[in-house]
Amino acid sequence: MGRTYQDLLAAAREEIPEVQVAELADRLASDEAPLVIDVREQAEWDEGHVPGAVHVPRGYLESRIAGVARPNEPIVLLCAGGFRSLLAARNLREMGYDHVESLAGGFTRWKQAGNHYDVPQTLTAEQRARYSRHTLIPEVGEAGQLKLLGAKVLLIGAGGLGSPSAYYLAAAGVGTLGLVDDDVVDASNLQRQIIHTTDRVGMLKAESAKIAIEALNPDVTVNAHATRINRDNVLDIIADYDVIVDGADNFPTRYLLADASLMARKPLVHASILRFEGHASVFLPYDGPCYRCLFPEPPPPDLAPSCGEAGVLGVLCGVMGNIQANEAIKVILGIGDTLSGRLLVYDALGMSFTELKVRRDPNCPGCGPDAHLEFRDYDAWCAGIGRHVGAVQA
Repeated sequence: MGRTYQDLLAAAREEIPEVQVAELADRLASDEAPLVIDVREQAEWDEGHVPGAVHVPRGYLESRIAGVARPNEPIVLLCAGGFRSLLAARNLREMGYDHVESLAGGFTRWKQAGNHYDVPQTLTAEQRARYSRHTLIPEVGEAGQLKLLGAKVLLIGAGGLGSPSAYYLAAAGVGTLGLVDDDVVDASNLQRQIIHTTDRVGMLKAESAKIAIEALNPDVTVNAHATRINRDNVLDIIADYDVIVDGADNFPTRYLLADASLMARKPLVHASILRFEGHASVFLPYDGPCYRCLFPEPPPPDLAPSCGEAGVLGVLCGVMGNIQANEAIKVILGIGDTLSGRLLVYDALGMSFTELKVRRDPNCPGCGPDAHLEFRDYDAWCAGIGRHVGAVQA
């Protein structure tokens, strides 16, 4: 005859030590705090949990434990009343986790004892459905999705790079997107600037992009800055954002953003495109090379034609803009290896990616120890009309 649930609990109690609430509270306040794993379901966790606990629902515990705990690590499991955690702890013992305990009385007794507990910010039911493919990824999860929803990203340009980047950042649930662009939608843009449509030709690009993003994801707040960014307004505009995505199509704006990102210590996600080639990198102020470490001075104007002069393959913009979105998400979540210290070169004709190392220049005029950051007349400087024209200290 099979064993009853009570039989299983009795057997588990003989094998698994039970820690009392007061003892766990003392241990969590010490230098030898155990790893606390809460095996309750999502709805239970949302009502409150022990500070610092890791949430792994009971049904996923065996499959996810390797990514959460080491076999020799002290672990305390808890559930609502102390029963599910006992049985779960017994299973972990069988898997080789030798230092597993169960919290007697579970979270219910923790609350009754007057101990502090956290009530997490949570996704709504609609958000859980929308972002389900994100929350399934351990490196993102619900906590990561909440980070994205709380993040603010500023995109410079709503054109070839800004269109796909903004679209995918919006789809990912980045909560606030700022779009800086004073241009209007032209028919020639539609070959690559996918956020705009034929019926919005003549509309301000920032406003056109706002319409598209709000239709895609109502969770996203869009700030349309229908202005040209310059040395007089750049610091004010970037102040409220966490990450800057550089989709500029000219060197004066790129150097302006490079200097401003250093002054404000804002991560800068860079990309550039021309014909069949794209470049991408990430500049983390004073924690890696900056744009000036890579390009100390602008190239001569005759060697740097614009897309309007030399052309660009439309789909190249999608590839590079989405690389920017990917890097911005990694910066926000603090996951993976960003392109900081690397320049990624994409050749669309050869279908090849080349990675070049970028080292921080100890004598960099932007981030070096002797650098004197100041805004200048970037148009004149990039045109080669002197190297110190119109400098204005920030």
